[in-house]
Amino acid sequence: MIAVPRRLLWVGTNPGGGGTETHMITLSRALAEQGVEVHCLVHRQGRIAQALETAPVARHFGVFRNSADPGGIRALRLTLRGVQPDWVIGSFSKEYWPLALISRSEGRPLALFRHMDLRLRPSTRWLLSRWPLRLFAISAYLRERLILQGVPAERIEVLANPLRLADFRRDFTARTWQRAALGLTDEDFLVGFVGAWHQGKGVFMLADAIDAAHATDARVHGMWLGGGAHEADLRARLRDKPWHHLLGWQDTATPWYSVMDTLALPSIEPDTFGRVCLEAQACATPVLGAAMGGIPESFAADRSGLLLPAGNMACWRDAILRFAADRNLCAEFGAAGPEYARHFDAGIIARDFLASLAR
Repeated sequence: MIAVPRRLLWVGTNPGGGGTETHMITLSRALAEQGVEVHCLVHRQGRIAQALETAPVARHFGVFRNSADPGGIRALRLTLRGVQPDWVIGSFSKEYWPLALISRSEGRPLALFRHMDLRLRPSTRWLLSRWPLRLFAISAYLRERLILQGVPAERIEVLANPLRLADFRRDFTARTWQRAALGLTDEDFLVGFVGAWHQGKGVFMLADAIDAAHATDARVHGMWLGGGAHEADLRARLRDKPWHHLLGWQDTATPWYSVMDTLALPSIEPDTFGRVCLEAQACATPVLGAAMGGIPESFAADRSGLLLPAGNMACWRDAILRFAADRNLCAEFGAAGPEYARHFDAGIIARDFLASLAR
């Protein structure tokens, strides 16, 4: 055993607001709440900096536009020397090599998270396979994918994707008001989608499944939160179909999980994890998830949701109709969701992470 780390420097200068950024925000905050002194090197105008502004986390600012960015390297070196962390942590592949070189030159151990199922560059594969570091994948699926790409199995640990449970609760007020604003009654059945409006997410197949279910049961509606590469095509496809409610991006999706009757994640290309499924379950909303990638790890099949064949429109139509016809089953699955979500509580994941680093 070595000592549990008490001071961490987490580097993540990407300005976006996707799953990798959300992971860093959630886990760094949870680590700080465990009593760890957490420092984060982040993009000054980025989503991570904004989200951590009121957190018990010390923010430092810098940008890596690429792995050789001189400004990013200078900011990292200055921050690392000033903070003197027990561990350095990284999440974004463009920062892997500068983190590896600079942390080693300063005598600081390094932990890297892997989030994306992307083909590894030879240099990145070598780094993850040979360099003295700790490597964490966010799902068992992603661990297997890394192994298939040549990273030794013994190098890869799985640390579950954390969820700040306090941010996700059943919101009965939002359900009442927002459903009324959409023109829905309690008898209507609302299928929700949250995320990128992209063909690989299965949005067109889901739209067809909702249309087919609506043709059998007119109470079935669809609600769409998000946007993205195929937004124009999806909007055109759903034009003049008033049972579809296209809301676009929302500041927070949390209240909308309570508005919908089920969340659907119908990806036809692999996701490394299904975070929206986890968020929906925490809000007591049952899920429909594709048997694809890491999605099956994000909910309890046949307890808090249904696992369905990816791309099989008829199966998705039938699952929607099954839930719409059996509200007791839907409520039973919804009630099981928060218990499953507790396994991903950020406080538990933070303690697991610290214990792993101390081994």
